Amino acid sequence: MTFRPILLCGDPHGQFIHILEATSKIDPIAVILLGDMEPDAPLETVLAPVAERVWWIPGNHDSDRIVDIERTWQSRLADRNLHGRVVKLEDGRRIAGLGNVFRGSVWLPKGAGGTAGAPPSFSSMRQHARSTPRQDRYGDGPHFKHWGTIYPEDFERLKRQRADILVTHEASGYHPYGFPVLDDLARALGVSLLAHGHLHDARWRFEDQLQVWRSQGFKSVGVGLRGITAIIGDGELEVVVPGELDGPSAARMSRATVAAQFVEGAKP
Repeated sequence: MTFRPILLCGDPHGQFIHILEATSKIDPIAVILLGDMEPDAPLETVLAPVAERVWWIPGNHDSDRIVDIERTWQSRLADRNLHGRVVKLEDGRRIAGLGNVFRGSVWLPKGAGGTAGAPPSFSSMRQHARSTPRQDRYGDGPHFKHWGTIYPEDFERLKRQRADILVTHEASGYHPYGFPVLDDLARALGVSLLAHGHLHDARWRFEDQLQVWRSQGFKSVGVGLRGITAIIGDGELEVVVPGELDGPSAARMSRATVAAQFVEGAKP
């Protein structure tokens, strides 16, 4: 079977022209945004020409402000949010999504000090909302920033399903600043590819990553800042638009910076 391309779009951070241009040239079956969209108007407006092919996951910056939530989570493309679920494309390929980021206030219980095996502070957004003072809640949830938080129930919901491709905002374990637990999720889903955004670099080349991919049991790729990578044919990858920080001179965050920001969920 011949598959039409799927476009994987790295963090747009308010810019979408390159996505519209690439879609008009390549004619993909799906355009998947990997979070941190920050549109200056509702998502269906900025992506109007291709809206019927758009799927997306939220990033941490898509809940920086209430207006960010309104333009993404509450837009007319709300039903195209892949977070915590699996959808089947017209050609039968199944796409799983896990947006948002890990935050210490949810995953690290007070007093546990990161002890292995300690249960998280909150298993779900609903549980977190019940512990949030009423004046700090947004709608039926906790503080609005936690619309950008991964909760344990998001994992459990996905682990019981099967998919061909997993898209995440956070990086998986192949990346120095990624999370090996996402490798476990990918294997539980049975995917052949995990693609992520968030860290603003595309730290992979086929010849460098082949051994890593073999040991993982699936391909893992990052799509850089405002970059676009296409899935061509039966799983081949092609960089359509390089990310703005891709390449050997790309700026790297220090481990200390990443560690400090993880606690507050304020990564790139």
